[in-house]
Amino acid sequence: MALLLTFAAVAGYLNHKVLRLPRTIGLMAITLTMTLALMALAFFKVVDLSHASDFVKSIDFSEVLLHGLLAFLLFAGALHVDLHELLGQAVPVTILATLGVLIATFVAGTLFWITAGWLWGSLSLVYGLLFGALIAPTDPIAVLAIMKKAGAPKALETIFTGESLFNDGIGVVVFLTILGIALGREKPGIGSVALFLLVEAAGGAILGLALGWVVYRLLRSVDTYQVEIMLTLALAAGGYALAEAIHVSAPITIVVAGMLIGNHGRVFAMSETTRQNLDKFWELIDEILNAVLFVIIGLEIIAVRLSAVVLVVAIVAILIVLVSRLASVLCSTALLRGRRKLSKGSLVFLTWGGLRGGISIALALSLPPVPERPLILAATYVVVIFSVIVQGLTISRISARRGFGTP
Repeated sequence: MALLLTFAAVAGYLNHKVLRLPRTIGLMAITLTMTLALMALAFFKVVDLSHASDFVKSIDFSEVLLHGLLAFLLFAGALHVDLHELLGQAVPVTILATLGVLIATFVAGTLFWITAGWLWGSLSLVYGLLFGALIAPTDPIAVLAIMKKAGAPKALETIFTGESLFNDGIGVVVFLTILGIALGREKPGIGSVALFLLVEAAGGAILGLALGWVVYRLLRSVDTYQVEIMLTLALAAGGYALAEAIHVSAPITIVVAGMLIGNHGRVFAMSETTRQNLDKFWELIDEILNAVLFVIIGLEIIAVRLSAVVLVVAIVAILIVLVSRLASVLCSTALLRGRRKLSKGSLVFLTWGGLRGGISIALALSLPPVPERPLILAATYVVVIFSVIVQGLTISRISARRGFGTP
């Protein structure tokens, strides 16, 4: 952790003074460039990367993100979600976070299966769908970090934020279901999967409301910002751990609790001093953890085994993921045409802004050591790098274009 924090601080300084890119993109770009340079030197026997490789492999990225950083990052993001705006976009957010994920999983998985079978060798459809499931959800961390500076219309920003905060829970359930099928476990029926998904989502929402209400009542009873910040910190960490312990969706629990505190709690349970200190505290937590996270993502390339064929499949996977995102947006928004009209520009923005991030890499790294793992991991990593750096850097330009409507 000391090494990661030190490197994140130095990389953040260099980005601020030299590159001047959005912080998360700049940190990943600097880390990735440094790592690739070291790998090139190691290839020519100039340096020995064994210690660096051991260090990166010692980081359990899946554990660090899914069972550590995610609780605080989601809570920090949910605190600033306008609940009134979100309820106004509830229909498109719900459709994109559920049906959109399923469509993207099927389209991306099928196309990846065809591509890998043609270029790489034999790949079963179930492993193609497994890639589709882990790459289908847009990443809340990447989206929240970059959308803040994208300059999108408020309605589109709300859709992106709401979708990214809620669709990861759906994506993880779909991923685990397909993984169970791939590993030869008992094949669940549609009814059991739907019930499991309902329990996870509804249970997480109910738990989030309950915990958020308890903390809200505690916040109302004191007016000391140090104590109130500690209560929100306990809500994020303890609520996430409790949700995992009772097997409901921990991300949904924290998102719901964070939105309750960020809206109702902010208005009725906090003084102006508390609001200012709470915002500064969670903004700093968000910045520090995002810095560490994107540095780790940049370093993780050491754990990815690349060959010429695998790299070609991974590059094609970028196009596959964009096509699957477009298909999910088109199908999802088709259901809205009777309620509201989306312009061509809005569809482009929704498609290009569907960023992938650390959650996809964490799911790929959680795969058991099956023969298909290196290919899926490499494709996931290349897609995430393209998504964060290329799409993240250009989304503001698309937003700046005139002519697309507000959903």
